[in-house]
Amino acid sequence: MEALITILPGDGIGPEVARAGTQVLARVAERYGHRFTFDERLIGGAAIDATGNPLPDDTVAACRESNAVLLGAVGGPKWSDPNASVRPEQGLLKLRAVLEVFANLRPVTVYSELADASPLKADILDGVDLIVVRELTGGIYFGDKTRSETSASDLCTYHVYEIERIVRVAARLAAERRGAVCSVDKANVLETSRLWRDVTDRVLADEFPAIETETLLVDAAAMHLLSRPADFDVIVTENMFGDILTDEASMLAGSLGMLPSASLGESSCGLYEPIHGSAPDIAGRGIANPCATVASIAMLLRHSLELHDEAAAVEDAIAAVIASGARTADIAADGRAVLSTEAMTEEILRRLD
Repeated sequence: MEALITILPGDGIGPEVARAGTQVLARVAERYGHRFTFDERLIGGAAIDATGNPLPDDTVAACRESNAVLLGAVGGPKWSDPNASVRPEQGLLKLRAVLEVFANLRPVTVYSELADASPLKADILDGVDLIVVRELTGGIYFGDKTRSETSASDLCTYHVYEIERIVRVAARLAAERRGAVCSVDKANVLETSRLWRDVTDRVLADEFPAIETETLLVDAAAMHLLSRPADFDVIVTENMFGDILTDEASMLAGSLGMLPSASLGESSCGLYEPIHGSAPDIAGRGIANPCATVASIAMLLRHSLELHDEAAAVEDAIAAVIASGARTADIAADGRAVLSTEAMTEEILRRLD
């Protein structure tokens, strides 16, 4: 098949891991006889420096014309002034709105070989295979914001249709997995969460009666995610809660550098990115873990291009590399040899030959 894929390297380690992802896509195309065209564009701090805009118009146009978008990371200390009128993260938020991607899928796969990389005990990690479905375009991140010298506010708003569609995404995923959905809210305090719970309960009961359901307050969910993570199948939650819980869940896998994400909407063009940030402390050192980005490539192949065998091949390559003992610094035990970003990527590419 032919596909146009926009590459947004971004900031910090973004260009390093995006390069790894592009190499994997090129190898998949070569092996399976596809033709992938890559169109690299600016976003985030790099775009601010070049154009004054964290998401230039030409980047928007390129993304809209693409079959899929791969993002590295955005942000860094150079652009971290909280009082700045233009910030890198604004580019990412706008891109999500432009692409109309409302469902952020964040799978958490725990490799038994990486049990020593996690701060949790190995017996707690046994059998962990979960996915967090995070609502992506509503809630407090997109609400009206005000600030004076003495106060500030962030408006959190959710509409019924936003909750309905994200719950349906979660339920359909659960139907293909182990058939269980856990909804996370803060309904004992927040009115938006009370609406979330009412709508979620209705949609699951009326449209997905075969799905096993559980509801947790977000503080309880944060605790249970570490004490009984293997009990979860699909977790669905609102924007900010999902953002926080998935970073916590990265500790199950041992590192943020292992976890991918896919942001999907009604169209086939999705936004794919590792869940880690720009990591300015290691940017340019060539030591970033490319696995999260490569796993995001597998999600791109599966969800946007519908190339399921190719996606499985990429996931198998990652698993084989981890099983071989290859490690980047973030997942290496004391005394174990450490590979660079480039060397780790080469190990994955070799298994795609």
